[in-house]
This record gives sequence, structure tokens and C-alpha cells, in this order.
Amino acid sequence: MFGLFLLFQAAAATAVPTAVPSDWSKLPDLRLATTPDYAAIMTKFVHDEVAAGRCAAPAPVDGKTSIKVDMVVLVSAANGEAVKIVPRAINCPTVEQFAAGVVQKAARGNIAGAPPTADSWYHTGVTLTWGP
Repeated sequence: MFGLFLLFQAAAATAVPTAVPSDWSKLPDLRLATTPDYAAIMTKFVHDEVAAGRCAAPAPVDGKTSIKVDMVVLVSAANGEAVKIVPRAINCPTVEQFAAGVVQKAARGNIAGAPPTADSWYHTGVTLTWGP
């Protein structure tokens, strides 16, 4: 019985880290083999969401508006693919989810390097700027 308990404890210690890390600053950056032009893909949608009032408009700087969506990405050791993406809340759920979807598509079959030795969290982000 005690041996079964030890086996269970060992399995629990190697469980997939599905809980989102609280400190994103210590995570390695997600590296893609090729990076898409996020601005070309997303800027019109984000601009339209802000213009329609569905997002809190950030204060313009030098006449330009900028929105950044930070995300964490869980990469599978089994196949090196992104299995979970969590955007940081920026008071604009449509943009948060759109950005996560764009990163998910960009990462598919495109994560640089060998798969991690264990399922691991990485940090990435998308910054969009528009204006005169």
C-alpha cells in the first residue's frame, strides 16, 4: 500500500503544469521559426473594436494609439506544439481572444527549436500601434 502511495506521489510530481504561472516575467520567450506580420493581421480589427467602444481606449502617445496583449503559452513536450494560450486581461475580451487565436495559428508547426523536455510555459505578446 505504501509503495502505491509513493508511485502516486511520483506521478503527481510530474503532472502537466496546466496552472497558469503567476509571475510571467521569469518565463522564457516563445520563439517562432518565422514570425507573422501581426500588425497586418490584427490592427484593423483592434482599431475597430476600440472605435466601437467595445474596448477601453488607451491614451494616445504622440498621436498614436497602442495596445499590447501579453500571453503565456503552454508548449507540449510530446509534440512541441502550443496546447494552451492565456492572454492577460486588458479590458477588451474580443481583442484578447483574437490575439490568442492569431498566436495559436502562428505557433502551429512553427515553434523554433526542439520540444521542451517537460510541458513548459513561455511568454509572448503582440503590440499594435495605429494613428496619424
